[in-house]
Amino acid sequence: MKKFIIERDLPAIGSAERDALREAAKTSNKALSELGTDIQWLESYVAADKTFCVYLAKDEALIHEHAKKSGFPASKITEVRRMIDPTTANG
Repeated sequence: MKKFIIERDLPAIGSAERDALREAAKTSNKALSELGTDIQWLESYVAADKTFCVYLAKDEALIHEHAKKSGFPASKITEVRRMIDPTTANG
């Protein structure tokens, strides 16, 4: 599967209470379960007015389908080509 970063414009998400984030996760998980095993949510980073979500998926179309089913916009989808970290400098 390919790795994607999904930028979602969600006004004031950064000030959402824990219960609201829990409900959002439940909504996302429900949509994922309907889409099958070709898509997986790894994690999300919550900023002031956006989330940055990391997903594995067979293709970008599944990301769009998840956005439609969950009601969470996929404002920008970027496929990750490679990863680096501090240890990359050593090898």
